[in-house]
Amino acid sequence: MSKAIIELRDVTRRFGGLVAVDGVSFSVEPGEIFAFLGPNGAGKSTTIKMMTTLLRPTSGRLLLDGHDVERAQDAARKAFGIVFQDSSVDNELTAYENMELHAVLYGMSGRKMRERINELLELVHLEGRSKSYVKTFSGGMIRRLEIARGLLHQPKILFLDEPTLGLDTQTRTMLWDYVKKLRHDQGMTVFLTTHYIEEAEDVADRIAVIDHGRIVAMGSTSELTRQTKTGSLEAAYLALTGKAIRDEEADATDKFRARVRSRRR
Repeated sequence: MSKAIIELRDVTRRFGGLVAVDGVSFSVEPGEIFAFLGPNGAGKSTTIKMMTTLLRPTSGRLLLDGHDVERAQDAARKAFGIVFQDSSVDNELTAYENMELHAVLYGMSGRKMRERINELLELVHLEGRSKSYVKTFSGGMIRRLEIARGLLHQPKILFLDEPTLGLDTQTRTMLWDYVKKLRHDQGMTVFLTTHYIEEAEDVADRIAVIDHGRIVAMGSTSELTRQTKTGSLEAAYLALTGKAIRDEEADATDKFRARVRSRRR
């Protein structure tokens, strides 16, 4: 078996008395598409923030491409690209300028940088809009630009945090086609979170279901349906997490800060 490119060992994150992530352990193999599913507030966002160096774990260890996320942050960051749930491109810049700014942050310059930018804009079918301001783009075009930007430094891992939220079916299908092509052509490892069960079923090799901060099941679609004695991934998911409607998801960090502010009043 190949050495895991993503590894979490008994990772916990607390915010005061709130345990957002509770002893999570799993690994992802190189070239695997791995999906993270869970209800609102289950711990998905907190986990992905720890994996991408935005939060420190309270305890446990996270490794990306063999680099400890706490002790070797710079090396870990070079190993991954990320597409956030909310848009993070600058609407007042052109597509090319957004790419160029990101490239400079990773120490790229000159002809190599220009060739890489043009190559990626062509990959996501935005080569004809490179000089257009992002504020004129549709939501799908912005997502495609963000994927191109996340690939600039040729990372081994691509994190996709709810990348298709709010997009129409045609654009969602196009984006997943890009992701499958990246895995096929470049052997890229993809870690995704999504609320769309059918997306995980369609693109993921394995799926981890998280609830109340803990991994409650993990495996392929067929393995999860077999474990829960159900006939579909959606039915398996509901069997594992219940049918009760959860509150709208609030980031655990924001919840903790709100509590601190209320105590100070």
